[in-house]
Amino acid sequence: MPKATAHLDQSQAPAMIDQRIAELGGWRGDMLARLRRLILSADPDIVEEFKWNQPVWSRDGIICTGEAYKAAIKTTFPKGAALPDPAGLFNSSLEGNARRAIDFREGENIDEAAFVALIRAAIAANSAGKAK
Repeated sequence: MPKATAHLDQSQAPAMIDQRIAELGGWRGDMLARLRRLILSADPDIVEEFKWNQPVWSRDGIICTGEAYKAAIKTTFPKGAALPDPAGLFNSSLEGNARRAIDFREGENIDEAAFVALIRAAIAANSAGKAK
């Protein structure tokens, strides 16, 4: 895999994310692939990037990252604390003033509609910040 650097050609990002999913394999690869599909389904203008050696999805700023750990796939939302989360999806990084995260563990169900709504809320927050 090409080394992720500040000068990475982001046109390579989708292929690098594909490769990351393949490297993970098993339930973690399946989970990251599923989350990716949900994220991309939320808005046609979402951009895939590969930063800090992990997938990043952006539109007018970072929406969320996709991090792989031994026991979870984590999506971290930099502006998560400011987002509505009526379904209570955020279950990690709850102590901070800005970011929030969701740990997805093996065998857990995903409330897909609530997750896509959260992605759309993050896009709206980014767009509102850009408009100022």
